[in-house]
Amino acid sequence: MVPVRAACALLSLAPLLVLGVPPIWTQPEQVHLSYPGVSGAMVVTWTTFNKTESIVEYGPLGGRPFEMSTKGDTTVFVDSGEELRKMFIHRVTLTGLKPAAAYLYHCGSDEGWSDVFSFTALNDSISFSPRFALYGDLGNENPQSLARLQKETQLGMYDAILHIGDFAYDMHEDNARIGDEFMRQIQSIAAYVPYMTCPGNHEATYNFSNYRNRFSMPGQTESLWYSWNLGSAHIISLSTEVYFYLEFGLELLFKQYEWLKKDLEEANKPENRVVRPWIITMGHRPMYCSDDDQDDCTTFDSYVSGTVWSEAGMGMMGLYQVRRGRKDTKPPAPGLEDLFYRYGVDLELWAHEHTYERLWPVYGDKVYNGSKEQPYVNPKAPVHIITGSAGCRERTDKFNPNPKDWSAFRSTDYGYTRMQVVNTTHLYLEQVSDDQYGKVIDSIWVVKEKHGFSAWF
Repeated sequence: MVPVRAACALLSLAPLLVLGVPPIWTQPEQVHLSYPGVSGAMVVTWTTFNKTESIVEYGPLGGRPFEMSTKGDTTVFVDSGEELRKMFIHRVTLTGLKPAAAYLYHCGSDEGWSDVFSFTALNDSISFSPRFALYGDLGNENPQSLARLQKETQLGMYDAILHIGDFAYDMHEDNARIGDEFMRQIQSIAAYVPYMTCPGNHEATYNFSNYRNRFSMPGQTESLWYSWNLGSAHIISLSTEVYFYLEFGLELLFKQYEWLKKDLEEANKPENRVVRPWIITMGHRPMYCSDDDQDDCTTFDSYVSGTVWSEAGMGMMGLYQVRRGRKDTKPPAPGLEDLFYRYGVDLELWAHEHTYERLWPVYGDKVYNGSKEQPYVNPKAPVHIITGSAGCRERTDKFNPNPKDWSAFRSTDYGYTRMQVVNTTHLYLEQVSDDQYGKVIDSIWVVKEKHGFSAWF
C-alpha cells in the first residue's frame, strides 16, 4: 500500500508542478502597421513574451505568398508595474514596396507565425486622395465604435487611421495586461492600415513608457511628435502633454516647440507648400472646447488650474495652456495657437473631450468665417475638430449649455470622424454616430483656393 500512497501523493501535486513551469510565449500578437514617412515603406510591429527572431514574410496579392522576407530588430520593454512584466517588441521595416500595390504578409519566426494579413502600400502621388478615420479616447472597456471601425477597415474604406491620444484606459493597468488586450483588440484594424498615433493624458504613467515602447511612429522622438506626407497633405502629430507633465522634463516642451517651428518652416517653403498645401495637425487636448466637465472646457479652452504660492503665502491661479502657453515656467513656455496661425495651419484635430465638436474658423477666441453663407470656403483662420467619443469606460461628456460663438456643431453621441483630402483645394469631413447605427450626423467641405499665412487676409 505504501507505493500506492506515494503515487497518489505525487499525482495530487501534479497540477502544482505543471503550474510551476512558465509558459513559452513565442507566438506573435498585437500586430500593427505604421508608416515611417518614407515612400514605398511600411513598419510592422508586434509583441512576443519570449525572445524570438523578428521576421516578416510577404508578397504581392495574387503572387507567390511570402516570396520576400525581411528581418528587423527587437527591443525589450519592462513595464514598471509591481510584476515588472517583460515583453519583446519586434519592428520590421519593409522597403521597396510598389505604391498602391496590395500585399499579403505574416510576421514572427520559426518559433511561431501570426495570422496572414494584408495591406496596401501608400500611394506616393500628390494627386492621391487619402481617406482617414480619426478619433481619440478609445478604451478596452466600452469601446463602442470599435466594431464599426473594424468592419469599415475590412471593407477597405480607409488608407490610414489617426488615433488622437488616450488608449486602452489604461495601457499600464494590471501590470500592462490592459495594454496587451487593447493592442489585441485593435489588431483587426491596425494590422491592415497604418495606425498613426499621438500621446494623451491617459498614457502619462511611468513617463509614457507603454506608449513610447508599443508604437513605432516616424522620426527619432519615441513617437511623441513627428510629421509625414500623404497626398496633398503634410500631417503633424504632437504631444499636448508636454505642457502638463513637467515632472518628466520641461525641456521636452521647448524641444517640441522648436521642432514644430522648423517643421512648419520647411513645410511652408514655396516649393513644398505648392505640392502639399494642406497642413493638418493632431494633438490630444484641444485649444478650444465647450464641454461642461469641470475640467479643461469649463472656461472654454484647454487648461489646468492650480495654486502657485508666493513667498508671502498668497495664492494665485496659474493657467497651463496648450493654446496660450505657460507663464509659470522659466523661461515662459510659448503656446501653439500663434505659431500655427503664423504658418497657415489649415486644420487642427483634437480629442480628450468625450464628445464631437466642430468649430467655426477661429483665432484668438474670435470667429473668422470665409463668409456668412460659406464659412468654410476660404476661411480666415484654422478649422478645429474635436473627436473624442470613440468609446471608453469614462463614457461621454455633457456640454456647457451656453457655448461661445465659435462652437458650430456639437454631439454627445459615441462615434468617430472620417476625413478625405480630396485635392489641393478641397477637404471633406463627416461625423459618424455609432449610437445612430452609422448615420452621418455632420459634414463639411473645407475649400481653400489659397493656403499659408497670406490666406487669412
